[in-house]
Formats: sequence, structure tokens, C-alpha cells
Amino acid sequence: MPKRIFWLLILGLIFYVPHAWAKPTETDLRLQALEEKIEGLQKERLALNTHGLSLTDKVVSADSSDDYLKAEYKYPGFELSTRDGLFSTKLVWRAQLRYTYPNRSDPRSVSDFTTREDVSNFEARRVRMKIGGHGYKKWIKYYFEVDLQPSRDFDDFSSSSSTRVIDYRIDVQPIDEIGFRVGQWKINYNRERVDSSGRQTFVERSIVNRVFNVDRQIGFMLQGRLFKETPADLRYYAGLFNGEGRSVNNDSGENMYMGRLQWNFLGRDLKWQQSDVSYHDKPAGSLAFATSTNNGRCTRWSSSGCGNLSSFTSPSAATPAQYRRDQWVQEFAFKWKGLAIQQEYHEMEVEDKSTMLTHDYQGMYAQIGYTNHGAISALPEGLELALRYAYVIESLSAADNVNRNRREEYTVGVNWFLAGHDNKITVDYSYLTLKDFATMMDYSDNRIRVQWDISF
Repeated sequence: MPKRIFWLLILGLIFYVPHAWAKPTETDLRLQALEEKIEGLQKERLALNTHGLSLTDKVVSADSSDDYLKAEYKYPGFELSTRDGLFSTKLVWRAQLRYTYPNRSDPRSVSDFTTREDVSNFEARRVRMKIGGHGYKKWIKYYFEVDLQPSRDFDDFSSSSSTRVIDYRIDVQPIDEIGFRVGQWKINYNRERVDSSGRQTFVERSIVNRVFNVDRQIGFMLQGRLFKETPADLRYYAGLFNGEGRSVNNDSGENMYMGRLQWNFLGRDLKWQQSDVSYHDKPAGSLAFATSTNNGRCTRWSSSGCGNLSSFTSPSAATPAQYRRDQWVQEFAFKWKGLAIQQEYHEMEVEDKSTMLTHDYQGMYAQIGYTNHGAISALPEGLELALRYAYVIESLSAADNVNRNRREEYTVGVNWFLAGHDNKITVDYSYLTLKDFATMMDYSDNRIRVQWDISF
């Protein structure tokens, strides 16, 4: 019996020792690495649950040296990217929640000042999804923006509040000096319109915007930056577009032409956004001039597409290329240590080819804001105080370019930047006036707005 037990032990050692001392297989190593990764992720999740998610560095990622695809949270938004850097996609959700009293929009006619009823209104002014990134090369960039549910008036069709794609564009910029953009976007004519509604100093753009902006168009644009970071630093834009507004095909042989020159006179560029939230330690400024001309059905544009200025025929009733709209703008912007100044002067002519009458328009706005970054101890950090003045001189009717009116805007605003423009509360008050040149009568109104703009 002892011998039998002895030989059984010997046989067990013979079969066990080679396996115990054998080199781990590739499968064994992969299983071990996977177990270690799972253990690490469990520890990371436990730490997050214990201490909460910190946005101090604004990056939370889950990846390893073996992963080709990275998933990150980069405040604001979620980003997917490949480890070789050739492809990326970032998704951002944004909501703009607003209260207005006593009127939502700018009063533009005598009846708006005299017969309009006061309205206390809450609205989701903008609820949007933004998707952007690059592909194949870092200098091939793309961007989409979807307006999920635009607000509407009670007598509008429900389609007015339907989801719509408002931006889709591709930028190809292999070098600073020359590149191009193709697609649909707010073309680079003037700063106030191109500045995102989520990057504004005030709740909404000035009274100048509705009359003079050229908004979103479909087309092609050359762009570039010359003499970078020198006193001659210059940006240029030159584009050819349908001229019919958002998502509309051209129905004539005419096109919209646009050109813009921007001199960064201090050798430093300014982003398309208002308020000095990021605190420019060194001063940065720009002086720009732009011009645009269009033959088409539209006398104005907005994010809803092609439209008409007051008293002009609607696009659906106009003939192809009925209106010729020629305009130019002078623009100035400056930022330094919390101070932000912005100004535009506009002139425009609209020719109605059916009546052979030409109507002149003129407008200007100037604004100044100061964001406290700790320099003034009496003000909390992240608080901005701002002032704006604007005026528009426009035709009273399509048949009368002599008896015009003059509208003016005086607005004061306060911003509380909880996380820059990505999470802010804005309150502004406006005093709005109209002078009717035909009757020489003056009218005025007041408005207060409160808004929370937040991106995730």
C-alpha cells in the first residue's frame, strides 16, 4: 500500500511539474491583462462614486495602450477619437432657456409700440445638438448643428417647430495661408451674426442684426491667414453662394458674392465670440471691412431661411432675381484683461427691379463689457457688466424711401459666468425707441429678459 501511494505521487509530479514551469501562452497573458484592466476600471469607478466627478481638468477618459479608439468627456461634450489622431467626433448638447417681458422680439413699427399687448413669455429659445471633429487629416474638419425644437407662435404651423439641420460644413485648411470651406453656415460677413448665440454678451443680438445680416447660405468660400503674428496679420474670406438662404436651391442664374478682409493690427487673432471670458493677458484687436451682393427673391435672411424686410413682397410671391441687395460693413473688435469692445457700421441698398425703386438702409451698434477676473474686489469673479447702443434707419414701405423711420436701442446687461459661455446666466434691460419721419412722432417701450444658457 505505501508503494502504491508513492508511485501515485511520482506520477502526479511528472504531470504537474511541466505545466507549472511552462512559459505562459499568449492567451494567458491576454487574460491576465484583461483582468488587470477590469480591476483598474472598477477602482476608478469606485473613486468617482466616492469623491464625485471633478471637472477641474475637464477631461475624463477610459482607454489603455492597446485601445485604438478613445472615449473622453471634454467639457463641454463627449469626444470619440482614434489613437493615431486621424479621426475625431465631439458631441455637445445645448439649451437656451429664456424669459421675456413684455415682448419677445424688437418692436419695428408704430403699431408694435402702440397696439401690442404685453406678454409674459417663457421659451426654449434654442435647443441644439452640435457634432464636429476631423477626419483623414487634422486639417480636414467638419461640423453639423441640429436645431431640435425651435419655438413658435400659437398661430404658426407645427412644422415651424420641427427639427432642422441648420449648419453642415467641411473646412480644408492644410496651411494657414489658404484653405476653403464648403456646405451651409452663417457666412463670414459680420462678427455679430457669426458669433454664436451662445457666445453673446447680451441675451440676443442688436436691432441691427435683423436688417443687415446675410445669415446661413449654401456655397463655397476661400479663406486664409497671412503674415501671422506680425503687425500685418490679415484674414481674408471670399465666397460664392446660392443666396436663397438655408436649405434652398437656386432658381436663377444669379448668385450671392461675399468678401471680407480682417486686419489683426496687434498680431493676435480674436475668436468669433463676445466678452473677454478667457482673459486676454495681451491686447488683441481687429478692424474688418466686408461687402456682399445678391440678386434673388430674398430681402432678408434668418435661421428660418429666406424672408423679406418689412413692406417688401414675400419670397414666395416674388419673381426670381427680383431684388438686388448691395451692402457693406465696417467692424471693430478689441479685448484685453476682461475688457471687450465691439462695433459695426452698416449701409445697404435694396433695389426692386419690378418698380425700379431703390431703398437705402443704415445701421450701427457699439457695445462694451467688462468681466471681472479678480481685479475689482467689490465684484465677484465671473461677473460681467455691459452696455450697448444701436440704431437703424429704414424705409417705411416698398413704395416710399423718403419718409423713413429711425429705431434706437439702449441696453444694459449683466452676465454671471458659472463656467464661461458654456454655463451662464444673463439679464438685460432695453429701452427701445422709434421716430416716424412721416409724422415726426416718437414712440418708446421697455423690455427685460432673463436667460440661462448651458451646454453639456
